[in-house]
Amino acid sequence: MTSFSASKLGRRAALAGLLAAAVAGRAAAADNAAQAVWSLYKARFVAADGRVIDNDNHGVSHSEGQGYGLTLAEHFNDPVTFQRILDWTCRNMGRAGDALHAWRYVPNVPVPVGDKNNATDGDLFIAYALSRAGRRWNRPDFKALASDIATDILRLLVRRVVGRTLLMPGLDGFDTGESVTVNPSYYAMFAFEELNGVAPSTWWAELTRDGLGLLRDARFGRWKLPPDWLCVDKSDGGMAPAANKPARFSWDAVRVPLYLAWSGYGGCEAARSIAEFWAASASGRMPAWIDLVTGQTAPYAASPGLVAVRDFALGAAHKAVPETQGRAALPVNYYAASLMLLADVGRARVSELPNRPVLGEPPVPMPMASSMPGGRART
Repeated sequence: MTSFSASKLGRRAALAGLLAAAVAGRAAAADNAAQAVWSLYKARFVAADGRVIDNDNHGVSHSEGQGYGLTLAEHFNDPVTFQRILDWTCRNMGRAGDALHAWRYVPNVPVPVGDKNNATDGDLFIAYALSRAGRRWNRPDFKALASDIATDILRLLVRRVVGRTLLMPGLDGFDTGESVTVNPSYYAMFAFEELNGVAPSTWWAELTRDGLGLLRDARFGRWKLPPDWLCVDKSDGGMAPAANKPARFSWDAVRVPLYLAWSGYGGCEAARSIAEFWAASASGRMPAWIDLVTGQTAPYAASPGLVAVRDFALGAAHKAVPETQGRAALPVNYYAASLMLLADVGRARVSELPNRPVLGEPPVPMPMASSMPGGRART
């Protein structure tokens, strides 16, 4: 005769088994859904040869998009697509003389890469994806290439301006002699941390520390938001929205809260002010942009990609996320679709990061091996 106690334990074991099966089933369903979205993204934006197509912008390709494609391929464990994107990028956008990449490729013209200048965010994402893929798939060649790119980012794209270490947006055109122009959305601290593993340098920690300070100080308008482009005076460090660009928190700057949340700094002062702006507009139409001088907002709503970034950032800043009618379908536009999937990647990556300091304290130092990888001097 089975005892009451044994019978009870048996029922508990059976219930535990059913619960475990249900959890596993939900996880498998979520993974299948994620893979389906990735397949749809590839079908819409990744050509057979590995070119990532910006259909918002006459079908051109950017090093940014190639970097996004590589990051997504690694995240979704798709080495075949990763290799195709990488091969096309190296073949068509690689630069002579350094490991960086030309910023734009224009199809169907005699010279597709007419401007050899780089875009630093593209190079950061390419190197970041290569470093992670090198570990995940045991590819030392990927890690070596990531190291080369990271080394040249430090060698060629870091400037010291009035005591602050700045990341230049590109090699040419951003230093007038009197001021430099930077893009706040290029400060992807999670990439700095990753690349410190393949190109160890104290500069990555400096870029993180001073980047957080820059984002704290470079806030404008009623809501204290970062601009898409920022001018930094080389004589006194004074900052203002770049004069040759619209003074907006817009398509570029929306990546600031995305990358802060992804990097584990979703509660910092800069991220909180953005979260407060979004939380205040949560009950109505979320504007696609806001003018930091006039306060005027876009006459049209934000894309589903921007909404996905908002929801991730609000959660990271411990703000209430607006109720929605379920996740929006993958947008048909390259940038909106990329932002939506990158928000998913960032949400998944936060759990991998070390504990962050209390708000207001300096960031946790990263392991340092040398001041400059390979002993190369900064120019």
